[in-house]
Amino acid sequence: MAAEPVWSVDPRTGKSREQVAVEATADEVDRAVRAAHAAREALADRTLRAAFLRTAADLLDASGEHVVEAADAETALGPVRLTGELARTTAQLRAFAEVVEEGSFLDVRIDAPDPAATPPRPDMRRWKIPLGVVAVYAASNFPLAFSVPGGDTASALAAGCPVVVKAHPDHPATSELCASLLRRAAARTGLPEDVLVLVHGFDAGVELVRHPLVAAAGFTGSIRGGRALFDEAVARPVPIPFHGELGSLNPVVITEAAAAERAEEIGAGLAGSMTLGVGQFCTKPGFVLAPRGADGDRFLDALTAAVSETEPAVMLDHRMRDAFVAGVAERAALAGVDTPVTPGAGGAHTVSAGVLAVDAAVLADGGHRVLLEECFGPVTVVARYSTREEAAAVLGLLPGNLTATLHIAEEDEAAAPLLAALTPLAGRVLVNGWPTGVAVAPAQHHGGPYPATTSTSTSVGATAIERWLRPVTYQSAPGHLLPPELRDGNPLGVPRR
Repeated sequence: MAAEPVWSVDPRTGKSREQVAVEATADEVDRAVRAAHAAREALADRTLRAAFLRTAADLLDASGEHVVEAADAETALGPVRLTGELARTTAQLRAFAEVVEEGSFLDVRIDAPDPAATPPRPDMRRWKIPLGVVAVYAASNFPLAFSVPGGDTASALAAGCPVVVKAHPDHPATSELCASLLRRAAARTGLPEDVLVLVHGFDAGVELVRHPLVAAAGFTGSIRGGRALFDEAVARPVPIPFHGELGSLNPVVITEAAAAERAEEIGAGLAGSMTLGVGQFCTKPGFVLAPRGADGDRFLDALTAAVSETEPAVMLDHRMRDAFVAGVAERAALAGVDTPVTPGAGGAHTVSAGVLAVDAAVLADGGHRVLLEECFGPVTVVARYSTREEAAAVLGLLPGNLTATLHIAEEDEAAAPLLAALTPLAGRVLVNGWPTGVAVAPAQHHGGPYPATTSTSTSVGATAIERWLRPVTYQSAPGHLLPPELRDGNPLGVPRR
């Protein structure tokens, strides 16, 4: 059976641009994983690892014009957006180089022996070691920051884990270019190129998560696709951790006092956030609880005006475009749902942003549950509430999310209970901001209760490295047998407790 070709497609026209590769067979996936597995020992050198990550960042920056051009041709996200995404991607790589050098991610803990303790305590030395080969499933909506050179790859390599990436079919040429730059960076720093290997194809992705030498997986994508891979990961003879980011509604609550204080500002801010990147951010605010009354009307009017001025735009591919058009049509047809701005097809290849509005009481009574599900693309649902109890009832129906946002006034008595109600729903809770900016910082948490993610970990920020490590304790081991990081005198100067 002939290998299936992998085509690069222009989302602005729906036409194929070029054949980039062929889909990997089961044998080719096996060879890719075994090649990555053979590179583990070389990655054990933390100095080389840090140098590799910095060199990868440098090569991506040096090839920035070509990387952005390739990504724009396959995603239609535009040079401005993609230039910023490339900067974020290289910053992540350099940030993880610093994490590797600093060493606290190893979480070294040493307990001196104490024969007088009850029970007696032996000499114990604990640290964290890499799991092994990590499978990374690239995202459609971030061809750089959450794909081949993105956060999952950077954090896994920083942990000392070789990576096999399953390219996303929406940007195969960009994936090939980025993979070649990372492999070149490995060679320049004295590491095997196979610390990173790229494969293509749906079946290859399934074979990858099943492979006995794959020790963990990272995924960013749909609930359906992520859940299918998660089920494969835990059904293996030896189950593996599967860190999946699947879907998020990212609710927003606007208090009466906030609407009275700055309704127009909140409306305009929401419009900018929900249409950013054609509504294809995983942190897009897709559901809003806004008060009834004149101040809530002012908010909705401002949102309507701003969204109405948004030009039709191209989504990442025509399959997503068709799903968006069908999804908003289904929601708009529900009884009691108004369309202040009608979302849908903007042309043969584009979509138009929109706003749907509904009485929160309908949702609180259990109706129209589809409005509480993510609709990927430039649309948000505004649910108008009359009482705090009604708003709380709707919040109680929401699934897990990456983010939850609260807009309050400077002096707002409703703030504390609402913040407490939002905290169980999300991994990041914002006050008077918008969630579509995800800073790469040590305190960042990009994750949340299921279905936002399948684990409690973050995929952004320094602690993302923890996903690819496991703790080991050495008890009563002679010093010469211990790793240098655990020896007396701390010869490598690693932070330890």
